[in-house]
Order: sequence, then C-alpha cells, then structure tokens
Amino acid sequence: MSQLNRNNLNTKNLAKLPGSFEEAVTMVKNFALLEIQRESEQKQLYYHSCDHAYAVRQRADIIFQAIEPFGQEVTQVSLKRIKHLIDICAIAHDMVQEFLPHTELHTSRKREPGVSEAATISKLINYIASLNIKSNDQKANRILFTDSDLQIIKEAIEATICLYDFADNSIYQPYLYSTAKKISLPARIIALADIGSLGIEGIEAYFQEGSLIFLEENPDIISIILNEEYKNQPELSENLRQRLLQRARFQVNFARGRKARFASEVTGLPGGAIYVLKHNVFKFLNQDTIKKIESITPTADDTLLEELLEFFDLKKLIKYNSLFTNN
Repeated sequence: MSQLNRNNLNTKNLAKLPGSFEEAVTMVKNFALLEIQRESEQKQLYYHSCDHAYAVRQRADIIFQAIEPFGQEVTQVSLKRIKHLIDICAIAHDMVQEFLPHTELHTSRKREPGVSEAATISKLINYIASLNIKSNDQKANRILFTDSDLQIIKEAIEATICLYDFADNSIYQPYLYSTAKKISLPARIIALADIGSLGIEGIEAYFQEGSLIFLEENPDIISIILNEEYKNQPELSENLRQRLLQRARFQVNFARGRKARFASEVTGLPGGAIYVLKHNVFKFLNQDTIKKIESITPTADDTLLEELLEFFDLKKLIKYNSLFTNN
C-alpha cells in the first residue's frame, strides 16, 4: 500500500533518447508510474495506485510464464517482445482515472466504462509516438515501437474495460467474450491479471483490494470514519452502513463470478496452458474459497455498522495510507 517513491525513478532518463527498444520500454513504464502517482495524489486513488500497477505486472508475469511454453501455439510474434509489451500494459493500464461529475452528497463516485481506458491509451500512445519521433529525428528509419506494437498495447488496455452483469451481480470484461475476432495473448493476460487477485493471491489480498476500492470510490467517508462523525448522526450512520453492506455483498458476488467465469475466459488457449492456469496459477478459484468468503463476509440485513467497519478495516487502511488524509 505504500506509495511510489519518486526517487526510485530516474527521471532524467525520461528526457533522453533511448538507445534500444528495451530502454524505450523502461522509459515508457517510468513515465506511466509518474503519471499514476500524480493521478493518485490529485484524485485520492487508494486502489488505482502504483501498488496496483505493480501487482498487475506481477500477476501478468505469473500468467505469462504459465502460458509461455505453449506461446507459439497462440501467437506468431516474438515472445520476448510480447513480454515487454505486456509489462508496459500491466504498469500503464490504469494510468488515467476519470470520474463522472459527483454532486449528490454521501454517495459513491462513479466512472463511465471505457472512458478512463480511452484516456489512458491516448496519453500512453502519444508519449510512445514522441519517442518514435525523437528516434527518427536522430537515426533515419529507426522505429522503436511499430504500428503492430501500438495495436497490441491499445487492445490489451481495452481488454481491461469492465461491465456490470445484472444476471450474477458481478463484473466481467467483455473483450474476453468476443466472438468477432481472435483474442490476443497480451490482451488476455492483462485482462486476467487485472482482476485476478482472488484466484492468484487468495482471500486476504482480495479483501484488501475491496477495502481500497471502497475508499477510492467513497472519499467522503474518510473524515467520517477518522473522526467517528457517524456516532452522533443516525442518518449518516445508516448511510455508511448501507454503503458498506452493499460493498460486502458485491464482493461475495464478484468472487462467485470469478470462479464461474474462469473456464470461459481461458477458452481458446492450448489445453496444457489451461491446465497449468487452473491448477497452478488461479489455484484459489475453487468452491472452498467461495464458501469461506460467504461464511466470513457480513451480508445480513441486520449487520451492525461496527461489524462492517471491523471487517473492512478502513480506519487502519486510511491511517496507513496517509498520503491523502494530510491534504
């Protein structure tokens, strides 16, 4: 949960011309991390932070390693180059977060599906294009990122767009269900990694992500919880209870959805890759995990606010991540 230390990035390298494709990849990732940090500070992003970018990169790497032995069966592009592009997308996929106008008091702020992803793609592609232009200015006919590279990046980030399915009260990524065209390997990996914390990392990581998302979508509750304002305001207390209860119920439904949808989301991969993903990578996507989540998540209508606050552990997360509470 710790925020990115800007000193960890060599910002001087952002201005110099890369000497190779690998150096250009590093520059793009550094650029994205700085942009994410800026967004986090300006928009109170508890979840869509550099930590999330690193987590998705780690999960994407695990998925890539599982599929790599079967890679040439699903792509003709160099797997080494594919891996570099996956790294870029994993780090940069949530680089911009755009919220809808928020005017109603004590409600969650929302995003329109696809808007943040489109803004991210635009900013990222523009930066990469500037590297290509600088490279061409100094070395004739030398393109760092090809049109094919840019298409892979665009498609992979678009694959992370989520929609809500009222049938199972969960979310899904429609790209993984497209029948109009073949699902690209990088896009599939990024999509699976983006919302794959439960399957790959287990319940504790899944619950922590849920709490961070709740804080990000409900920044108005920060002072309410820290100052315990709800204790003297019954309406505010009930509002907070209902919002937390709704989130708790969603987390149970989302977990069920992750398990139920996994087989469909890996359809088309070689059988050997699917076996490894199911048994070695997404090893927590099983009925035992779902039963445990159902048993320990408070979802009853009469759940007390104190029980919900303890479950989500919000005060601890707010104090640990003090970047925003000091503003």
